[in-house]
Amino acid sequence: MTRTRNTLRWTALALTIGALAVAQASLRATDRQMVQAPRFEVDPVWPKPMPNHWILGSVIGVGIDSRDHVFIIHRGDSTLNQRTEAGLNAKPPIGECCASAPPILEFDPDGNLVKGWGGPGDGYIWPGSNHGVAVDDKDNVWIGGNGPTDSHILKFSHEGKFLQQIGTPGQGSASNDSTHFGRVAKITFDPKAGEAYVADGYGNKRVAVLDMNSGKLKRFWGAYGNKPDDARLPPYDPSAPLVQQFRNPVHCAEPTSDGLVYVCDRPNDRIQVFQKDGKFVKEVRIAPATRGDGSVWDIAFSKDAAQKYLYLADGKNERVYVMDRQSLEILTSFGDGGRQPGQFFAVHSIATDSKGNIYTTETYEGKRLQKFRYKGIGQVKRGNQGVVWPTGK
Repeated sequence: MTRTRNTLRWTALALTIGALAVAQASLRATDRQMVQAPRFEVDPVWPKPMPNHWILGSVIGVGIDSRDHVFIIHRGDSTLNQRTEAGLNAKPPIGECCASAPPILEFDPDGNLVKGWGGPGDGYIWPGSNHGVAVDDKDNVWIGGNGPTDSHILKFSHEGKFLQQIGTPGQGSASNDSTHFGRVAKITFDPKAGEAYVADGYGNKRVAVLDMNSGKLKRFWGAYGNKPDDARLPPYDPSAPLVQQFRNPVHCAEPTSDGLVYVCDRPNDRIQVFQKDGKFVKEVRIAPATRGDGSVWDIAFSKDAAQKYLYLADGKNERVYVMDRQSLEILTSFGDGGRQPGQFFAVHSIATDSKGNIYTTETYEGKRLQKFRYKGIGQVKRGNQGVVWPTGK
């Protein structure tokens, strides 16, 4: 009887140990599926509805000013269908709704529309296809353009007063030219150095660096720090050797506080990192099987002093990647294709405010601005989280 009881005890102990081992293995597997990273939730009621029956066309730029006001730029008449979307724009109007909002719109942190302005005016040439909006440290507003002969940059005051036209309008692409640009995608800033970084862009294949005050071109470079070459490249092939030049468009060039520049080589599905003098540092490929529009559309950084995290908008795969900026490891991502809050249709541009919130815009038929509230650092799913819907927590 004693031997039987001992056998049962040992059997029970072995089963307990086995169960604990299984549980620990399961916990380790769960841990591997989770990661510490910034957490976000979509704000489904931001921004608030606009007045005057205004609607947005393709939204192709977003920037944040010193008060966390959000500036966007969109293409109204050229991307809206007057028959089905913008009857008020038709001549004569065919209905009460709707009309294109002004090209540049300013929203306050609560989502209220503050002001709209922009378009052709005295003393400057408005781009044939405006593209990208950026707000510098003095709250001036800069835009580029990616129309066939958009070869210049415009600078306005915060309230929309024209300040400066940089580059000669109406020129063709020439990546080694010092007098004009080639269909600029986006402008960003290094205020301490007094420099503007230009993703140049849809025609040219370079990063160009300007003096923020004079607009004078100081330096430029192509992929891997090479001299830019405008020779036509073969179609992107994920299995082919990496090409030694950028493809069009070079879609962003984002300087950091520690002396680096992160460049969106969009159709090549890669981020290239440089020193600010153009010396190549490293690169990473993102979803390299992505063809067509490519995966690397726009970059923003987290607002901690070290800019620890990089946020990457991927308008082809309809998601935002959350990455470790130094290692370029993808920690997690969020988003999915669709029309509902937290989903995307061609997520094009991305920016962060002082509180760490993310703002995204959508082009093509997306035609939308969205806000994703920063919820702090915590455990999130590796891989794609899908739609980051509010949890109420």
